[in-house]
Amino acid sequence: MEVLHTEARGVVRVDLRWMGMPKQVASYLVADGGELAVVDCGPGSTLPALLEGVRAAGHDPAAIGHVFLTHVHLDHAGAAGALLQAAPRARLYVHPRGARHLRDPSRLLTSAARIYGDRMDALWGAMLPVPRERMTVLHDGDEVRVGRRTLRALDTPGHAVHHHAYHDPDAGLLFSGDAGGIRLDGAAYVRPPTPPPDIDVPAWRRSIARMRQLGAGLILPAHFGGTGDVAWHLDDLEARLAGWDAWAAREIAAGAGLAALTLALRHKAHAEVVAATGSDALARAYEAAVPTDMMAAGLMRWRQLRVPEREPSPGCAPEGARTLP
Repeated sequence: MEVLHTEARGVVRVDLRWMGMPKQVASYLVADGGELAVVDCGPGSTLPALLEGVRAAGHDPAAIGHVFLTHVHLDHAGAAGALLQAAPRARLYVHPRGARHLRDPSRLLTSAARIYGDRMDALWGAMLPVPRERMTVLHDGDEVRVGRRTLRALDTPGHAVHHHAYHDPDAGLLFSGDAGGIRLDGAAYVRPPTPPPDIDVPAWRRSIARMRQLGAGLILPAHFGGTGDVAWHLDDLEARLAGWDAWAAREIAAGAGLAALTLALRHKAHAEVVAATGSDALARAYEAAVPTDMMAAGLMRWRQLRVPEREPSPGCAPEGARTLP
């Protein structure tokens, strides 16, 4: 099983082997000019796999100087506090609306526990608080130097209100978190992860448009791995997001409750993957990445909260970028 994969010069993907499954959750190591960064550290349950991957890539975890989080969901940020203990010189970067959940993750963990119950530890492990003094809040357009590289934070709401993608303009790379969708094993199929509570379809479509305009040559979702057909990838994601939203609206208008919507979406999503790839196993892998009960709950919440004209999420047009050391 390939744990490390070189995505581009100085960029290595680490397969965190979440729940023992390959190609589900990735972290990215960015090395340049003697500096080392991690983009999305994954959940606490996979921290040993991340540290093992850092060492296998030829680095000492203590050399990590930067930890970039796309958002604070447990599968992307759960290991942040523990990673900073293993990397005592590292600085963590986060969206303004996610910082408080890292300083005090109790509310995030309580919410997750209502969903996952006694599976919390096996799925996500511990989530330790991040000290305020080790954290930098990035605003839209802010830039951080990693060696000779620049990573620019892009406010990309829609999947989560606290979501950043990170753009390396010189290398043509886009670390898209979940705003760039889920694409497993290079499949010709991109799925929008739609768990509650923050799904906002128009905001997400604006984020997709913004990512498209970057003209990146490689998109690097956390689920799972880089792909060079960026325009097709984003087009497929947007088409499916819009299609699912319209489908959910019709189902709910016809009287479907959450249980019925979940069952219908499970059949629909599974059939879509099989039609696109011919693989029933890959359809099951997509289900493991974000279960349809969560996706249906997010779509239903969005439809219930839907208002005709939602205000655009703030920060989509930067007034001026800062470059941070």
